[in-house]
Amino acid sequence: MLRVTPKGGGADFLPYGCQLIEEDDIAAVTAVLRSLTLTTGPAVGQFEAALASATGASEAVVCANGTAALHLAGRALDIKPGATAIVPTLTFLATANAMRLCGAEIVFADVDPATGLMEATHFAEALARCPDQRADVVLPVHLNGQTGDLEAIARLAKRNGVKVIEDACHAIGAQAHGASVGANRHCDLTVFSFHPVKTIAMGEGGAITTNDPQIAARMRRDRSHGMTRDASAFANPDSFDASGAPNPWSYEMHEPGFNYRANDIQCALGLSQLKKLSRFVDIRRALVAEYDSLLGDISPHVRLLTRTRACSPAWHLYVVRIDFAAAGVARASLMRHLAAQGIGTQVHYYPVHRQPYYALRYGVTRLPGGDAYYEQALSLPLSARMDLDDVRRVVDALARALRG
Repeated sequence: MLRVTPKGGGADFLPYGCQLIEEDDIAAVTAVLRSLTLTTGPAVGQFEAALASATGASEAVVCANGTAALHLAGRALDIKPGATAIVPTLTFLATANAMRLCGAEIVFADVDPATGLMEATHFAEALARCPDQRADVVLPVHLNGQTGDLEAIARLAKRNGVKVIEDACHAIGAQAHGASVGANRHCDLTVFSFHPVKTIAMGEGGAITTNDPQIAARMRRDRSHGMTRDASAFANPDSFDASGAPNPWSYEMHEPGFNYRANDIQCALGLSQLKKLSRFVDIRRALVAEYDSLLGDISPHVRLLTRTRACSPAWHLYVVRIDFAAAGVARASLMRHLAAQGIGTQVHYYPVHRQPYYALRYGVTRLPGGDAYYEQALSLPLSARMDLDDVRRVVDALARALRG
């Protein structure tokens, strides 16, 4: 039996994803609440240093959420109006939206219908559809917690002068090609999210890892209105007193930025959670292994996601592929039936290229892999709060529902 911290409150409902908050997490947050500094204080830098160490990156920049992290990453790589960004259609809205906020036009890439991942072949096909067959940035998405072949994607990007931002919002704690996701071995920047359904939680929160200190400094300015208090960068004579020393109050803005800061309350929680990353990843892997062992035989209409050889995943979601038509059940009806038994499910994701905004802007590109994945995807409960009995309960309920 997998041992986890007991679930609190006696709740019987199993959501598709949920944070695990323990007493040390509460103590870490309480300590900040009792301090003088609730934001822009020491917990921010402590979390950044710990995240950089955990991922193998030189620098980590924490911010308000994963969407803000994607936006900061795009701006740091000078993605501007007139740029082209290649984004897989199977992702959350934020991956494409953040590049649009930078001014880029989006070219959607197809994905492998058995994994939901954009591979180098899909990247190449999307690149061929770009204006003048060129793009400025590509964003591989580590869907569900596993990665595609990042080496192949990086080689193609380098040959074509395309920058790479890994959207690793699902994949904190994963390894790819022998390195931790976030070490930036095959990309320019990596973006993470710490929303409560993710492996570690900050309430809301995001971060970008980089091995370039200048890019890190730019993102730290950009997350705080574009402000700098670095006197060596001051350009305004009014920033100095008569002796030439910087005024104690002086700050300058050389480029407008945003209020994308993460506060000390969030970072204290994130730092406490980050210390448990390996345990949380191990729990999720054990739960996934139990799902895999039980689901293989419940119905000929149920298939597991294909596992990629390029990575050791850190599972954020457990997605099963169901041929709903052949099973004789509508997905929405199945989800409602399971919810009535206390089992939450979700669909990740509706292909972004079909969203009304993008369909009106670009037309609906034919991306059969993404459409096929979406048509059969169902996310079952997965979190570090669960144990193996919870998995058995979910699989039993699903099997009974599919038998009618």
